[in-house]
Amino acid sequence: MSVPFYVSPEQVMKDKADFARKGIARGRAVVVVACADGIVFASENASRALHKISEIYDRVAFAAVGKYNEFENLRVAGVRYADLRGYSYDRSDVTARGLANAYAQTLGTIFTTESKPYEVELVVAEVGAAPGTDQVYRLTYDGSVADEHGYVAMGGSAEQITAELAGHWHAGMDLSQALRLAVRALGSDAAAAAAGSGPRTIAPDQLEVAVLERARPRRAFRRLGPAALAGLLGTDPTPDGPDGAPDGGETPGPDTPPEPPA
Repeated sequence: MSVPFYVSPEQVMKDKADFARKGIARGRAVVVVACADGIVFASENASRALHKISEIYDRVAFAAVGKYNEFENLRVAGVRYADLRGYSYDRSDVTARGLANAYAQTLGTIFTTESKPYEVELVVAEVGAAPGTDQVYRLTYDGSVADEHGYVAMGGSAEQITAELAGHWHAGMDLSQALRLAVRALGSDAAAAAAGSGPRTIAPDQLEVAVLERARPRRAFRRLGPAALAGLLGTDPTPDGPDGAPDGGETPGPDTPPEPPA
């Protein structure tokens, strides 16, 4: 009688974690930066059809790296959760904390029970009435949740990008300053470090940028197209792309193609 093949639970979990981390690291990074005017989301993304940054509810937004089909499923589930909760109770009952908890349960269950974990990393953010009331939560492939303050970088070259953010971020930055820092940090990736020539220059039409604006009355989410980005960054504008509009699912904007973990 043959002896059944045995793998310890510790080894199984380690293999799953390594698999997920490798998938996430292959993709391009997303940066989230808090500022006096709200919360800025930025990613290097030339696609006009597929978004890595999206609106979830009135003052709540979502950003993700990893496999597009997996984090898109999570985004849709988050929109349904928010709509149902807002309709059943009150719109103010839809919070980033509640959404992060729901995502944590889903990701944790998938990681422990399924043979293949989700190759995704998420940020769920909510802009408050004042900078001190902003909420930013980072969720990893295994359902772990971290309460972040000031800035977050996730995806490929996250360590180099986080170091750039840590060295230059400060409280009270305005929208333009936060956006310039986010783009500079995206350009300070492993490729730029290897070249030793300083941060790469990323053109506005290669960026996907959105902002949760504190001053907007209800729907705080706004996408920034190449023309608006050029003005804020002080670069030459590109002829195409909207200046920015509330995202209802139809607004075109830059995004990543469905690459293996993006």
